[in-house]
Amino acid sequence: MQTESKIRADSRTEPGPRGPGCSLRHFACEQNLLSRPDGSASFLQGDTSVLAGVYGPAEVKISKEIFNKATLEVILRPKTGLPGVAEKSRERLIRNTCEAVVLGALHPRTSITVVLQVVSDAGSLLACCLNAACMALVDAGVPMRALFCGVTCALDSDGTLMLDPTAKQEKEARAVLTFALDSVERKLLMSTTKGLYSDAELQQCLAAAQTASTHVFRFYRESLQRRYSKS
Repeated sequence: MQTESKIRADSRTEPGPRGPGCSLRHFACEQNLLSRPDGSASFLQGDTSVLAGVYGPAEVKISKEIFNKATLEVILRPKTGLPGVAEKSRERLIRNTCEAVVLGALHPRTSITVVLQVVSDAGSLLACCLNAACMALVDAGVPMRALFCGVTCALDSDGTLMLDPTAKQEKEARAVLTFALDSVERKLLMSTTKGLYSDAELQQCLAAAQTASTHVFRFYRESLQRRYSKS
């Protein structure tokens, strides 16, 4: 018999833009940091930080050209060293998420490239990469049918659910699940999981991620309002 999972309310729970009762770490975002890309953003979740740059729509190589939509590429660079299997896997997941929302049919036979540089990894890296990519796409003016965000959940040995876990919590967790959700209907765009969990725990993690996404999208909105209200 399984005990019911519970969401932990820890010291990170605080009132503010993300609302009371939401155990997401502190967020920070700055757009238009880089001069060469068409759009860029730096996204911070706790001590996890990712810098994103978007190039395009631009000319595409003939070998990669798609006649009825834009070719979308994602490049993820680790903090040190060369990209490995983990980076290639994350690139694919981020690309699949972006392709689900970017209106590539408006720019056929062009290239849109998202370059992500990991600045620091203190847990929930994939979610932070997704959030940085979304804000950079917005900054570049790439047409999208919706915004998207990433939320990571972790389950420890007794079934306690932790939102936005740190690297230490991920290492000690029984399962780690990351979801990408859209801003219109909170629909699931992408998911990736690691570890052991039941069907009921999967559904509970998804429900918690959908609730948390409301706070992430509210942060997006407030961040953009602050930027564009500056005269």
